[in-house]
Amino acid sequence: MKARAKYIRISPFKVRPVVDLVRGKDVGEAKEILSLTHKKASSVVEKLIDSAVANASIRDDIDVDNLYVGKIFVDEGPTWKRFRPRAMGRYTRIFKRTCHITVILDER
Repeated sequence: MKARAKYIRISPFKVRPVVDLVRGKDVGEAKEILSLTHKKASSVVEKLIDSAVANASIRDDIDVDNLYVGKIFVDEGPTWKRFRPRAMGRYTRIFKRTCHITVILDER
């Protein structure tokens, strides 16, 4: 089953190491790893895995206990551009990056 979180206000460069921790793991093991990871992205990925499990539980032919994280990847979303005033009337561009996270659960 699939679940997707879009326009998450975290840089994709910060989310990718968290996603790499759970790729290929069983759902229970992945949730345990994420609960012990002290990153902002870990709570988002954990909620997304819960959503994918809920999507899988709707179908009768899938056993929820046998699910594992088959594919999980992070795509770059649109970047918000902001300006910060600097000395002598100048400004600097600030990039507030977003990302899209996709989880696909498979059955063992």
